[in-house]
Amino acid sequence: MPMTDSTDALLHENRHFSPSAEFVAQANVQDPSIYAEADADPEKWWASWADKLDWFSPYDTICEFEAPNAKWFLNGKLNAAYNCVDRHAAATPDRVAITWEGEPGDHRYVTYAELKDEVSRIANAIKSLGVTKGDRVTIYMPMVPELVMAMLACARIGAAHTVVFGGFSAESLHERTNDAASKLIITADGGYRRGQIVPLKNIADEALSLGCPTVKNVLVLQRTGQEISMVPGRDHSWDLVRQQSVDCPCEAMDSEDMLFILYTSGSTGKPKGIVHTTSGYLTGVMATSKLVFDLKDTDLFFCTADCGWITGHSYITYGPLANGASVLMYEGAPDTPDKDRFWRIIEKHKATILYTAPTAIRTFMKWGDDLPAKH
Repeated sequence: MPMTDSTDALLHENRHFSPSAEFVAQANVQDPSIYAEADADPEKWWASWADKLDWFSPYDTICEFEAPNAKWFLNGKLNAAYNCVDRHAAATPDRVAITWEGEPGDHRYVTYAELKDEVSRIANAIKSLGVTKGDRVTIYMPMVPELVMAMLACARIGAAHTVVFGGFSAESLHERTNDAASKLIITADGGYRRGQIVPLKNIADEALSLGCPTVKNVLVLQRTGQEISMVPGRDHSWDLVRQQSVDCPCEAMDSEDMLFILYTSGSTGKPKGIVHTTSGYLTGVMATSKLVFDLKDTDLFFCTADCGWITGHSYITYGPLANGASVLMYEGAPDTPDKDRFWRIIEKHKATILYTAPTAIRTFMKWGDDLPAKH
């Protein structure tokens, strides 16, 4: 969309931060006329990006806008998981979709072909637990590939996911699960953070003890291997996933069907669940991933956000994967075991783009240049 006058002024004020010629040369968009084109016909501009998605049935109306509500690509049918997984598994099956490093130093590489199989297995597992199109699923997991896979598995069968940040308390998990009326919680025995194990299953058990009447089942990934309690009939180990077929057709979703619910932090009051629908959201994050980050087929994109936040949804999962990109996920903290952990990860896996938060950047500045300079 066009820049505001204030944005334009800010760019002029900061023109001494000019990018290098090399940076400009590799940009996916170098012609500033893109702003005029978007300004002249915003609907046509966004439709040009929607047309890069694979549709089961084409849309017939680009946008209906009655302030403050907008509906995008009306009457079209598509599936977010198909666009993020299946079409790339067919075209580039051996491309690594997810490069992952755990805080203890373990790592995995998941190709698009493998991602399709694992997403399908999880989708079939949650279907076997009674989850169907239109249901909601709470995901409360560490930053492991199965978190992204669980999100995509929900999208595959038309169930809306709500990811709850793994650092949130039992009360926070309880409140969000009940508000979403989730039928299933997907969690893990635990996750690693600053050298400690976060006991996610125990926290989930506490949340359920507070009363979550819509939750019928809990699916548990074995990540840390610590002892946990499993309630017979309600709790299911990841063995349920492993025994599933890799054949799971994608549900044809209406353009305005709900893709996920994401809750505000609740720091200033009751958390509010924000609904994101399928086609408009997917179009937006696919376009911004490609244009803002200049994603190339040769890139390894390292977004340091947690999938419990919108940045992790948009720029670890749906945006990069819709483009068929390779993403890097890290489970733990940037200062564990040492303050150069991010730079070690970048060097080890040869990441080419780092996307992180201003707070993190200010912290790195305080820590000094010598840490990244070692790598």
